[in-house]
Amino acid sequence: MSTRKPPIALVTGACRGVGRGVAVGLVKAGFRVHATGRSIALADLPEEVRRLSCDHLRDEETDKVFQTIEADGGGLDVLANCAWGGYERMVENGVFTWPAPFWEQPIHRWTSMMDVGVRAAYVCSARAARLMVPRRHGLIVNISFWATQKRVGNVLYGISKAATDKLTSDAAEELAPFGVTAISIYPGLVRTEAVLAAAASGAFDLSNSESPEFIGRVIAGLYSDSGLMKRTGQALVSKYHIQTQNRQVLTWLSIYGYFGARGRVHRQPQGMSSRNSAIRTVNRIRSQKPGQRNDISARGLRCS
Repeated sequence: MSTRKPPIALVTGACRGVGRGVAVGLVKAGFRVHATGRSIALADLPEEVRRLSCDHLRDEETDKVFQTIEADGGGLDVLANCAWGGYERMVENGVFTWPAPFWEQPIHRWTSMMDVGVRAAYVCSARAARLMVPRRHGLIVNISFWATQKRVGNVLYGISKAATDKLTSDAAEELAPFGVTAISIYPGLVRTEAVLAAAASGAFDLSNSESPEFIGRVIAGLYSDSGLMKRTGQALVSKYHIQTQNRQVLTWLSIYGYFGARGRVHRQPQGMSSRNSAIRTVNRIRSQKPGQRNDISARGLRCS
């Protein structure tokens, strides 16, 4: 009988949406999961999840979370930065305001995307590094999106996701000598509660969407890959996971390679017969002119 201890993960923003899905997915993959959120006590999560109430706009509450994890003595293996408020209040007074011009955007979206999203990821990454670096082991995952590469409906959205990817790439360089990996993951269109509500008003087509738990499965696969450090600093795409499964989850993720400054795919994956087609698809998305549709249904990919 194996006595190996389960890896320990912290998932921020796990009350709902992608964060909740990541927590559920990691529990199913055998992780011991700590989950944070302002209303985490009320979240629909497995009983195995340790709930830590936290408003990540308050640094003292974030510090308390990491002090609790450190006091447990088991260290921290995975940090999944999922705290995000950018999809809150997408529909206001019956109007879908999220894609409005930036000069018409309510200022609360800056706080929701830049503070609840980017700043929280930065602070949590710094706190996690203090636990991971001495052990020379760990994985930090930031949830990002295609908006870092081209405009996707909202100026603030692009700013926040570009900042998230820059956090990933620069932090990866500083963490690499200590054996800690940092990666951005681009989900597809995820059926979060906010997205489902917006879809009800006709804002989204959910025919090519994915479940929130899916990203948790992807992170578990990343963590188990022995060559993970080769991916550090990269932005990886999750959507091809289901459609091309024949190896490890890293092969599925890497089918789109990674992106350079101009959004072109630079690395081609190994062992995939459809790799060139996938790369052409991503580069075609990158070269679209403003106003063109941002979905490529033949490849099972949405950039909404």
